[in-house]
Amino acid sequence: MKRLIYTTLLVSGLAGVMAPGAFAQQDSIKRNRKDLDYGIVKITRDGKDSVNKQPKNGRFVGGITFTRVDLGFSRLIDNGSFNLSPNNDFLDYKGGKTSTFSFDVLQFGYRFNSNFKVYVAGGFDWTLIRLRKDITIAKNSNEFVYTESPEHFSKNRFSSSYVHIPLNFEFRTAENKNGKRFYLVLGPEVSFLLNGKIKQISEERGKEKQYDNYHFQSVRYGGTVRFGYGGLGLFTKYYFNDMFTTAQQAGLKNMSFGITFGLN
Repeated sequence: MKRLIYTTLLVSGLAGVMAPGAFAQQDSIKRNRKDLDYGIVKITRDGKDSVNKQPKNGRFVGGITFTRVDLGFSRLIDNGSFNLSPNNDFLDYKGGKTSTFSFDVLQFGYRFNSNFKVYVAGGFDWTLIRLRKDITIAKNSNEFVYTESPEHFSKNRFSSSYVHIPLNFEFRTAENKNGKRFYLVLGPEVSFLLNGKIKQISEERGKEKQYDNYHFQSVRYGGTVRFGYGGLGLFTKYYFNDMFTTAQQAGLKNMSFGITFGLN
């Protein structure tokens, strides 16, 4: 996961460095297209350009993309509280190392005008819970069963991965003199479980990985809000249904917040 995160940030950084020089010509073409979108340019007798501003027609947009890279922290909410109840105390976690990571790879939608767009996206989402206790959660059980391990785990990570499909409503301002805008993006999303995973590292047993659904919801639904400037922003996500399907964990939900890269 760390390798994937570092690669994502490296690609985003290289794209930002190369864009001004390598794509200067494309930027010029985009600006010309933008001018055409806003009106028809006419040449007057005195040699000056005049723009006959007309309402911009809506258009369909979309395709393969790599954007809205969310990197942040996750928090468990136990029936409205950030403190875990006795039923969920085994999930006690390290807040600074419990994280979320997601990105979109597809989007299809409709731009109504320069300031408003509606689109459906598709991508992947991970929640990584760093457990404090030296426990091992059992696989293939009807409810959460765990054993306390005599070994100390330098890493005991309990995670889930989902395919997510958000419906986004994007509002943006006009470009300023630097060619940047403010963005507000919000909307619901539905996610489908790929798998659950436990990764443990100890001196005695080395690195171990186990895969199971671990009672994570097979279908998860929630909402996301993003606010940013240029290609950088902040996000928060909240999932409305319970994190797990077990009755003992009823009311335990998940939220996350952090930084969004590639917002525009």
